[in-house]
Amino acid sequence: MEFGIFTFVEATPDPTTGVAPTPPQRLAGLLEEAELADQLSLDVFGVGEHHRRDYLASAPAVILAAAAARTGTIRLTSAVTVLSSDDPVRVFQQFATLDLLSNGRAEIMAGRGSFIESFPLFGYDLGDYDALFAEKLDLLLALRREEPVTWSGAFRAPLRGLGVHPRPVQSPLPVWVAVGGTPQSVKRAATLGLPLAIAIIGGLPEQFAPLVRLYRDAGRKAGADPAGLAVGINSHGFVAPTSQEAAEIAFPPYAETMSRIGRERGWPPTSRAQFEASRQLRGALFVGSPQQVVDKILFQHEHFGHDRFLMQMSIGAVPHAALMRSIELFGTEVVPAVRKALGGRARPDPAR
Repeated sequence: MEFGIFTFVEATPDPTTGVAPTPPQRLAGLLEEAELADQLSLDVFGVGEHHRRDYLASAPAVILAAAAARTGTIRLTSAVTVLSSDDPVRVFQQFATLDLLSNGRAEIMAGRGSFIESFPLFGYDLGDYDALFAEKLDLLLALRREEPVTWSGAFRAPLRGLGVHPRPVQSPLPVWVAVGGTPQSVKRAATLGLPLAIAIIGGLPEQFAPLVRLYRDAGRKAGADPAGLAVGINSHGFVAPTSQEAAEIAFPPYAETMSRIGRERGWPPTSRAQFEASRQLRGALFVGSPQQVVDKILFQHEHFGHDRFLMQMSIGAVPHAALMRSIELFGTEVVPAVRKALGGRARPDPAR
C-alpha cells in the first residue's frame, strides 16, 4: 500500500490570530513539507489545482517542479488537474517536463474539480461539464499513447499527425482518474483501465464500497489488466501525539474552511459535534493520535482493499510547525504500523 499527502496550498488567515502567511512564506513552507515527506519515505506528494483567492495552487505543475528539485524519491502528482477546463496538450507537456525534471516521478490525477471557477475563467460552458472531461481525457490518453498523434473532437481543434514534446521518462505517463462518487465516472475509469482515486471527505466511508466493487467488476468485464485497477482513497486528516491535541489544532481551521465553502453552497456551518462525530472510526476524518489513524486506515481497508491512501492535512490555515509534526507522525508511526498490519493480510474480496 502506498501513502502520501496532498494540499491545495491554503493561503487563509489563522482563525485564532487572524494572521495569514504571505504567499512566498506559504510556498516556502510547502516545499519544506514536500522535503520532509520525501525524507520520511512517503510515496506520494500531491498539489491540487484551484483558481480561488484562498488557495495558491492554480499551477500545480510549477509547484511540483520546485518540489522535484528538493526531493529524491517521492512521486509528484496533481490532486487534481481540472482537465475539463484545461488543454490536454499543455497538461501533457507540463507533466512530461516534470517527469524529466524528477527522473520519472510525475503523475497526473485528472478530475472534473470540486469548484467551478476555472470554467468561466477559461471560457467553458458548465453545461458541457461531463462531455468536456470525457473528450479531454480521451485526448490526454492519446497523447501519452501515440507520437505523432492524430485526434479530433468537438471542443478543440483537431491534431493531424502532430508531435507533442517533450516525451516523459515514464511510458506511459501515469494518469489516475479522481472521482467524488459518481458511478458513471467510476465506470469510465474502469473501462479505460485507469487507476481510480476516490475523495471521501464526509458521510460514512463504507458507503463508497459499492463504487469500488463497481470499478473492479466493470474493469474485469472490459478486459482491463487487474494489475492496473488500483484504488486510492483521498481524505482529510491531521495527526498529533494525542487525540485531544489533534482535535484542538485541526478544528478551528477546518471549521472555518468548511463553513466558508458551505456559505457558498448553502450548507449550514460546521459544528464541533459534527467534527467529533466524523473523527469516530466510521467517520470520514482522520484526525487523531497515530493509533487512531492507524485503526481507521485498517478499518477502511477492510471495505475497500485500496492500494493508496493520501491525506490532506492542511484544511485551512494549520500552523506550519504543527503541520510538519503531523507529517512526521504520519511517516514515522502511522505508515509503518499500517504496513506491518497489512503485511500478512490479503486484499478483501471485492465481490462481497
